Amino acid sequence: MSDDRGKADILQGMLDMLVLKTLAPEPLHGYGVAQRIRLLSGERIRIPQGSLYPALHRLENRGMIKGEWTATPTGREAKVYRLTPKGRRRLDEEMAEWRELSVAIGMVLGIA
Repeated sequence: MSDDRGKADILQGMLDMLVLKTLAPEPLHGYGVAQRIRLLSGERIRIPQGSLYPALHRLENRGMIKGEWTATPTGREAKVYRLTPKGRRRLDEEMAEWRELSVAIGMVLGIA
């Protein structure tokens, strides 16, 4: 078994919501998005690059986020992503849907 045993697997829709939520406070580059999700989840969610970067491109293509190349303090270039107004609206919708689904699942499991 891998070292990620017990770590949550993230479905595409859930990953998109997490990325949007992570970018809501401030723009970040891809690595920063992954690190923030990992830290905020108490190390429980680790997004592999092979999932994160396709999600960033998908969200950018849908107009939910906008990426811009900028120079980093080390002189390298990094693409920094920020939430667009369309992305903020979608995040609000997805969070409302998530709350409803969480309540329903809790009811089925007898923990709500």
